[in-house]
Amino acid sequence: MEVAVYDKTGKKTSKKAKLSDSVFGIEPNDHLIYLDVRQYRAANRQGTHKAKERGEITGSTRKVKKQKGTGTARAGSIKSPIFRGGGRVFGPRPRNYDFKLNKKVKQIARKSALTYKAKESAISVIEDFAFKAPQTKQFVDLLSNMALEGNKTMIVLNEKDDNVYLSSRNLKGLNVVTVSELSTYNIIETNNLVLSSSSVKQIEDILS
Repeated sequence: MEVAVYDKTGKKTSKKAKLSDSVFGIEPNDHLIYLDVRQYRAANRQGTHKAKERGEITGSTRKVKKQKGTGTARAGSIKSPIFRGGGRVFGPRPRNYDFKLNKKVKQIARKSALTYKAKESAISVIEDFAFKAPQTKQFVDLLSNMALEGNKTMIVLNEKDDNVYLSSRNLKGLNVVTVSELSTYNIIETNNLVLSSSSVKQIEDILS
């Protein structure tokens, strides 16, 4: 599959970039995409929820009423869950929601997500670029030339560039990541995927 290549200013060139069918043209597996997205979101959960159970409530442990003969349910202490202000029964406890997913499953999920983007013609390739200093206006012009202004766009770089990241940080709907930060969730969440020339080869090397 071939896609157009844009220059550093965002203007289309006569060049074409070839995308490998083994990464961008496989038979997509929706279930593996679901598993990878579920694992990504689970790993990002804070998991600090906590409710006090009857043993953690501050209060008297004196028996509220006699055991038998009251006609109502027996009650041991005021901290019992059946009373207002009592402990919670089986309340949430701090936990880690992350779970293991096999490496090959994650690879196929990522390739499936990239295939969907390729089928939607939502992948563009841009020549490797860098800014001498953080300049948001320069980024706005680049997106405008590529007709991506106002759309949810993710730009994938080969390596981290602070000036590029700082230039993009203030723009709504724009996300700049490196190849190592690329996830299935990020790919399906964005409308347009812009890959730098060197990142294409790196993605193909990692996922092939």
